[in-house]
Amino acid sequence: MENAKTFLCISNYFKGADFLIQLKKLGNKVYLVTSDKLKDEAWPHQYIDEIFYMEGRDVDWNLEHLLLGVGNFMKSTNVDAIVALDDYDVEKATYLRENLRIGGMGQTTGRYFRDKLAMRMRAKSCGIPIPAFCSLFNDHDIDAFADTVAAPWVFKPRSEASANGIIKVYDKESLWIKINELGNNRFKYLLEQFKPGDVYHCDSLISEGKVIFSLTSKYLSTPMDVSHNGGVFRSMNIKYGSEDDKAIKKMNEMVMKGFGLKHGAAHTEFIKSNENGQIYFLETSSRVGGAHIAEMVTEASNINLWKEWAAIEDSLVKETKYTLPKAKKGYAGIALTLSKIQHPDLSSFSDPEVCFKVPLAYHAGLVVKSDKQERVQTLLDDYGARLESEFTAVIEQEKVNNLH
Repeated sequence: MENAKTFLCISNYFKGADFLIQLKKLGNKVYLVTSDKLKDEAWPHQYIDEIFYMEGRDVDWNLEHLLLGVGNFMKSTNVDAIVALDDYDVEKATYLRENLRIGGMGQTTGRYFRDKLAMRMRAKSCGIPIPAFCSLFNDHDIDAFADTVAAPWVFKPRSEASANGIIKVYDKESLWIKINELGNNRFKYLLEQFKPGDVYHCDSLISEGKVIFSLTSKYLSTPMDVSHNGGVFRSMNIKYGSEDDKAIKKMNEMVMKGFGLKHGAAHTEFIKSNENGQIYFLETSSRVGGAHIAEMVTEASNINLWKEWAAIEDSLVKETKYTLPKAKKGYAGIALTLSKIQHPDLSSFSDPEVCFKVPLAYHAGLVVKSDKQERVQTLLDDYGARLESEFTAVIEQEKVNNLH
């Protein structure tokens, strides 16, 4: 293939098929490193030159073994780019790039998109509004935080994805009980003031250091609510040009610039405080949003985040100009729940606005679209209640970790 480049993609989860397919269609060699537990997933093998398997999942991979494997691979193959397709893969990709001197995001910048404490410290230094927070390194600092910042507070794992592992506490005594339970692992967490409010996410594409596309959506039920209380995850994009839309898109641009993301996809969350109406930055990630948000964005805008991210990576390596397709301004929303039935029958959800049904086992979910936001809201309210009554599985909070 003339001008073919070699991409090494890393994914701990079964996702990113559109990304892999698009890279191949653009005339590249595509290699995938994934978990051996995902061998039987429906990867688009005809678009992948070879798949390499690692033992374990998420943080279980041995990075030295990964480095040795990629190093051996590079004895016969020049790797032009390494791409992390999921949150948990960012550290792996930055580690490989640093050691093998391959261009792209390095370990310091990578921490801004994985380590929730690094995110907050970076946001603070950039003048981006954030809820009050505290590391768990120093006892005096923790006491000072608890004495000056009103409860409730939340413990957040610094390197987990989504709402995994978040715990809310309401008083200083409970705070110290929890810290003592964490023992020597306390440094892996941070403490943050809990601010009730509406939570938004901005899904964007970045090229040459600029946000070239973004869509602002609002969680009707947040990942944290679902992981703690069960039920149905719901989200929909908000009115174009509204005050919230403009404010969140502006802050999203500040985050991308301040955190140093030069190209790729990003999923960033914000909260609008019920108390004062202030919008605060919560967290970001250098990947496409999970929980089938990508399908929702596609239906609302005609922009497939996975495909366009692949095209951006392709143009970067080939030193060509990337051009974003024309986006439409429609509305879409998603309702998704863990299902007690392996393959739920969603045929009764038959309104013409239904445009995608989640194909995963033990999941019940669908995306709806319309030219009118109000119609999307009505359908999500109806479908959310129906999904919960017919399909929702009740699972212990610490086990709810696969809504992506």
